[in-house]
Amino acid sequence: VQLQASGGGMVQAGGSLRLSCAASGRSLSTYTVAWFRQAPGKEREFVGAIAWSDRNTYYADSVKGRFFISRASAQSTVALQMHSLKPEDTAVYYCTADELRYPKTYTGPYSYWGQGTLVTVSS
Repeated sequence: VQLQASGGGMVQAGGSLRLSCAASGRSLSTYTVAWFRQAPGKEREFVGAIAWSDRNTYYADSVKGRFFISRASAQSTVALQMHSLKPEDTAVYYCTADELRYPKTYTGPYSYWGQGTLVTVSS
């Protein structure tokens, strides 16, 4: 599965951005899709995910209530809608997928990764 993340950019604190993760040539309906982010000098951290098994979404405490993950009707795209952005949300955001029944909050179990898209939130 080839993934491509897009939609990053620069936004002021309090603003919104929508990231997309697109799979080339196949549906993501049977994959758990997650978003991770990596800020300069920090480890890659879990942001949120949508499970194929129960269609539920899962979020890190730091983004809960501000970020929302959804699947597009065509099932080949997963979106990360980000609201009330903070400077500490600045990072490269990666989408990833694997045939996991439920999401994992660490990178190891995920086989497929997009190239990352940079989100910069200015204060």
